[in-house]
Amino acid sequence: MTPDSQQEPDAAGGLAALLHGRGTLLERMGIEVTHADADQVTASMPVEGNTQPYGLLHGGASAVLAETVGSVAAALHAGRDRIAVGVDLNCTHHRAVRAGRVHAVAEPLHRGGSVATYAIAITDDDGAAVCSSRLTCLLRPANGANQKERQTEKQQERTPAQPE
Repeated sequence: MTPDSQQEPDAAGGLAALLHGRGTLLERMGIEVTHADADQVTASMPVEGNTQPYGLLHGGASAVLAETVGSVAAALHAGRDRIAVGVDLNCTHHRAVRAGRVHAVAEPLHRGGSVATYAIAITDDDGAAVCSSRLTCLLRPANGANQKERQTEKQQERTPAQPE
């Protein structure tokens, strides 16, 4: 993926780290993010290598692709101070695919302060609907901020109140 002028780094150290981490599921499944900004994320994935025993695209592979584009979109919305964690994913499979690539587009349905929801359309090389998905992500404080708050709360609970 080529950097997009509208991309914002995520809380974990940049969009590049989110998309190109070695040993990630994206790498194993051959997912390539082709565009990413706060309003739309697109990606594609090969059918080959992501099939079930009958030679058809595995439904779980479609789910991985959907959660990938939706999570990237949510992370871009979340910004530097928060992370996006998927809490609900549903997928409706419309058509079998045996070859080529599938293409996903994630667009926001709701972008709030603590929850973001995305509609994801997955199509085949001819543009025919393969899968429709919806992903909801919880937006949480970035790593460390939440832990520090909990540690402070625990310390305050342990400290006896001083009489006045």
